[in-house]
Amino acid sequence: MPSDFLKYQAQTSPHPLAMEVSHANGSYIYDTNNKAYLDFVAGVSATPLGHNHPKIISAIKEQLDKYLHVMVYGEYIQKPAVELAKLLAKNLPYPLENTYLVNSGTEAIEGALKLAKRATGRSEIISAKNAYHGNTMGSMSVMGYEERKQAFRPLLPDVRFIAFNNEEDLNHITTKTAGVILETIQGGAGFIEPENGYLEKVRKRCDEVGALLILDEIQPGIGRTGKLFGFENYNCVPDILVLGKGLGGGMPIGAFTASRKLMNLLQDNPKLGHITTFGGHPVIAASALATLKEITESNLMAQALEKEQLFRKLLVHPLIKDVRGKGLMLAIITPSAEITNTVILQCQDKGLILFWLLFEPKAIRITPPLTISNHEIIEGCSIIIDILNKI
Repeated sequence: MPSDFLKYQAQTSPHPLAMEVSHANGSYIYDTNNKAYLDFVAGVSATPLGHNHPKIISAIKEQLDKYLHVMVYGEYIQKPAVELAKLLAKNLPYPLENTYLVNSGTEAIEGALKLAKRATGRSEIISAKNAYHGNTMGSMSVMGYEERKQAFRPLLPDVRFIAFNNEEDLNHITTKTAGVILETIQGGAGFIEPENGYLEKVRKRCDEVGALLILDEIQPGIGRTGKLFGFENYNCVPDILVLGKGLGGGMPIGAFTASRKLMNLLQDNPKLGHITTFGGHPVIAASALATLKEITESNLMAQALEKEQLFRKLLVHPLIKDVRGKGLMLAIITPSAEITNTVILQCQDKGLILFWLLFEPKAIRITPPLTISNHEIIEGCSIIIDILNKI
């Protein structure tokens, strides 16, 4: 199987981790030798309820027996998608009430960028340095990391970059700006939180010049920061909210949400302003609905903040320079990329799954399922500290 994996399946890097998965349950993934791995990554924040959660599996199986894909998005009334969009609206501040369901986070970013241009009649998009919003051409155009983009140029024109948390740079947002797109918490850059009311100030500047604010909640959203959406921590409501990853509960999904007035612009002039075949797929929507219900009806969000404090208490070591982030979106910062690589690779050997961040080579990702137990947190952190001690 490993040789077939390398021969027939396109790879994303020269050295994939290549663990051969047998099954997964709760906070653990098992390989084909039945070795258990404690999962501190949750599919890069995509499985907030852990693996094989009974409510998600039940919702998927129930929908499987009814129907799969029946028609392209938006033509037929399909209950799982309608109920999902309705529950999102119920849990979002006004005027975020109308959701377009797509297949992935990057596709949702594309839709959000199109909507900002359609709504304003302007072309300029402002993004942040070291931003990551996905890997399709529009999303890559607003990625603030040239090394990842240079091989694929030309990309979208009229994209400018500002420094995250730099208030002086807000002057670059002008009456030429269609939209400002920011991650609520910068992910690939190293889990950088907004400081000193930064997002409020961006919101104010966008209002002054008539630009739309797009917030990318693909990583921080769905309960990970102790609130359902990260922006709720920072007193800022976007014009367009972008979702993905955790919303699907382990199934592929993306979504962008705005006011009904804004979203209606995609219906006409031109008609079919944004289309997708499989967006809102009934099985995936059923999984997402079960996920969203469980997170909003349980105390998992409050627990995320308590578990953050446990991680911070346990992750103290001379080689840990900082623990960044909020809730269960955390990153250990070590003194060097070499130490980070050693910890991640040796932890996998010891049965603990950690991972990297895109642009910060000294960072170790810790984004476990929200359902992780205190005992499992203690177990995993002891492995990390043990390896750091040996370094």
